[in-house]
Amino acid sequence: MFGFFKKKPVVSKSTDPLAVFDAVISSLDRQGAEVRKSAATLLALRAELARDEQKYEMRVVTTKEKLDRALGEPKIEKTLKRDLSEAQQLLESTREAHAQAEANAKLLMDAAEDLSRQLSELQEERQSARARLSAGVMVSDALKTQVANFDRVMKLDEARDEVEKAHALAELYREDAGK
Repeated sequence: MFGFFKKKPVVSKSTDPLAVFDAVISSLDRQGAEVRKSAATLLALRAELARDEQKYEMRVVTTKEKLDRALGEPKIEKTLKRDLSEAQQLLESTREAHAQAEANAKLLMDAAEDLSRQLSELQEERQSARARLSAGVMVSDALKTQVANFDRVMKLDEARDEVEKAHALAELYREDAGK
C-alpha cells in the first residue's frame, strides 16, 4: 500500500575504494575506445572526401575545357554550363564537408588526448591509493596488535592486584588467627 511498508534499500558503506578507481578507469577506457573508433571512421571519411574533392575538381576542369571547345553550339553550351554549375556545387559542398570533417577530427583528437591524460593520471592516483591503503592496513593491524598487548598487560596487572589482595587477606587471617 503506497510503499509505506517497503524496505528501503541498504546502502553498503564498506565498498572497496580501489574498486571505485577501477570502475572509473574502466569507464574512461571505454570512452577512449569509442573516441578511437569514431576517429577511425572520421579518417576514412576524410580520405573519401579528399578523393571526391579531387574527382569534382577534375570534373570542373574537364567540363570547362569542353565548354571552351563547344562555343557556338547553344544546346551543348547550355548542357555543359549546367554540368559545370552542378560540378562546382558538388565541389563546394564536398569542400565544406571536408572542412567540417577536419574540425571534427581536431575535436576528436583533443578529446582522445584529454581522455588519455585523465586515464594516466587516474591510474597513477590508483597506484598511490593502493600503496596508501596497504600502508593503512598494516598500521591498523599493528595498532590492533598493540591494543591486544595493552589488554594483556591490563589483565596481568589485574591478576597481580588479585594476588596482592589474596596475599594481604591471607596475612590478615594469619594475624587474626595468631591473636
